[in-house]
Amino acid sequence: MGILDSLFGKKQDYPPLEDSSPAASRIGQMKEPLEKLTSEFSDPIEIVPTEQAAYAFIGKPPKKFGVAWVDPSGKINNFKTLVDEKGLSMSSLERLSNKLKEAYIRSESESRYAATIADRKVVVTPSDAMASDIEKIIEEFAK
Repeated sequence: MGILDSLFGKKQDYPPLEDSSPAASRIGQMKEPLEKLTSEFSDPIEIVPTEQAAYAFIGKPPKKFGVAWVDPSGKINNFKTLVDEKGLSMSSLERLSNKLKEAYIRSESESRYAATIADRKVVVTPSDAMASDIEKIIEEFAK
């Protein structure tokens, strides 16, 4: 059934993220920017919270997705801000996207949870390994 569910767009049911979890605490610390981020998109959102930031896969990773992140100052960044602020070329963006896709695929077996941010259902992946991968990849391209 799993293959048919993914073909026909059935959403995965994840267990709820416990309010007492470190991931819920990290999300709570970035509540306002994450509420703003989730209100800007109608596509599915998967949040990967870290100590300093929160990364969001927007869309349907690993096939069709974008990435945005809230930095320690609360600023929301995405591919467009990298182009505007760092002058990334289209070929660099494509390489960045491919590396993020690979990081997502490596982490597909990580535990995922359901949460609500600003009345919006999101998926939360509290994976330090995935977060570290994403941070390193974005840092590489944001230099």
